[in-house]
Amino acid sequence: MKILFRILSLVALIGTVLPSMLYCGGNMELDTVKWLMLCFTIVWFIITPLWMNQKPASADESQEEKMK
Repeated sequence: MKILFRILSLVALIGTVLPSMLYCGGNMELDTVKWLMLCFTIVWFIITPLWMNQKPASADESQEEKMK
């Protein structure tokens, strides 16, 4: 799940940057850029905390071994 969240987070981050580049290149209208950036920003803020708060599996295993 963590890998899926990371991929979605990366796609959302790219989605916040790419529309502005396309607008500067003259390939997209301003209203479309605003809506895309808003949507991808919301997705990024929802998805990113889901994987950032998780500890790596190896850290959990090493802590369990120390407790034994």
